[in-house]
Amino acid sequence: MGFEGPRLPVGTQVVLRVERPDGGGGTAQRGATGRVSGVTADGRYVVRLVDGREATAQRDQLSLRTAYQSEVVAMDQPDGDRLVREHTIYAAVVGSRAFGLDTDGSDTDTRGVYVAPTEAFWSLGKPPMHVDGPDEEWFSWEVERFCELALKANPNLLEVIHSPLVVKQTPLGEELVALRRSFLSQLAYQTYSGYVLSQFKKLEADFRRDGSPKWKHVMHLIRLLLSARTLLVDGVLVVDVGPHRERLLAVKRGEIPWEEVERWRLNLHAELENALQKTVLPATPDVAKVDAWLRSVRRRSIHDA
Repeated sequence: MGFEGPRLPVGTQVVLRVERPDGGGGTAQRGATGRVSGVTADGRYVVRLVDGREATAQRDQLSLRTAYQSEVVAMDQPDGDRLVREHTIYAAVVGSRAFGLDTDGSDTDTRGVYVAPTEAFWSLGKPPMHVDGPDEEWFSWEVERFCELALKANPNLLEVIHSPLVVKQTPLGEELVALRRSFLSQLAYQTYSGYVLSQFKKLEADFRRDGSPKWKHVMHLIRLLLSARTLLVDGVLVVDVGPHRERLLAVKRGEIPWEEVERWRLNLHAELENALQKTVLPATPDVAKVDAWLRSVRRRSIHDA
């Protein structure tokens, strides 16, 4: 019968997915719009087109108008997996292995940066700003989105370009790494300290309710504060936890009482406040320098499909 799914009521706005003959001996082109005006005896829909002609079509030859509009905009969107595979300029291992906190069961989490060809932005179907994959432990950002988040002192982004475990680095990737000081600023105080504070409030609720927080999460929050302290004092982001490894792993195993962990956190917050008063970091990142580099990347990526 050529009919699948719920029957479309008379008056439904539809779009032809394929060419169909009209009632006057002509052809209604793919993409022609109209409204359902009835159904033939063999189950085909009669569509009155906007120019007054009529055409018949099976259900799978029609799209709802709103759905078709979305399909048209998205149909030429670049493939995310291909962008990561062919246009990654930098990738590094992050997480426990980069922090020096890995154990036998630790995952290998990889984060990357890819540059979508400039011409991809000229289409209605824009390239994705981030892509999951090629496997479940790999995540990538398009370079513009990466720069935007890193300039806001997002710890996850800053740690990518400071990781000691580089997986891939092209000449453009080398340029990105050379810019990493341009992303650093006093905004790190708020992003690091503010995030830890908000998360500890949730963990305290877990502790009161269950008698035990998620200790692995607690460990990584303390690690963030340690990293922020070094960043504010020395102006350098150090990813590896160095001499704090064993104490942090003890936190992860739940071997340090909550009250002691809380004192450690509060002391680190106080140290961050003191460090902020005399930090060598600029008040804001060097947005102009990063933007100039991004513009140059876009120019060099024209025709790089």
